[in-house]
Amino acid sequence: MQKITLFLWFDGKAEEAINFYTSIFKNSKVGSISRWGEGSPFPKGQVMSATFELDGQQFYAFDAGPQFKFTEAISFFVDCKTQEEVDHFWEKLSAGGEKSRCGWLKDKFGVSWQIVPTILGELLQDKDPEKSKRVMNAMLQMDKIDIGERT
Repeated sequence: MQKITLFLWFDGKAEEAINFYTSIFKNSKVGSISRWGEGSPFPKGQVMSATFELDGQQFYAFDAGPQFKFTEAISFFVDCKTQEEVDHFWEKLSAGGEKSRCGWLKDKFGVSWQIVPTILGELLQDKDPEKSKRVMNAMLQMDKIDIGERT
């Protein structure tokens, strides 16, 4: 197991979320799953905890009620090499969720994601300050980042 693993707390939707995420990312798989049993405060058979991987990154999911909610203070940054990758992740992850500005979205479980093409960082750090400024201004007008709109 990797040294640091992201831990996600769900409210009865861990299994659905795991299946959703592993269907979107290549090189992904469901690991171990333990379920709540008789006498637990949650429905028998509901996921208690589970491990899964997204593109080789390990995650831990926990299903334990509504006490805690996801916020935009934590988000997953998805580095995309091509516009096709941006389009794929943007459409799949935002299905049933909320699309926002500058490549941000919230999925149907309330988890925030940033879908960002690699080249955006390069363009924002261009040696030409005017070019960098044009890129920033263009990005601020976008929801999904479109690298075909480069300036």
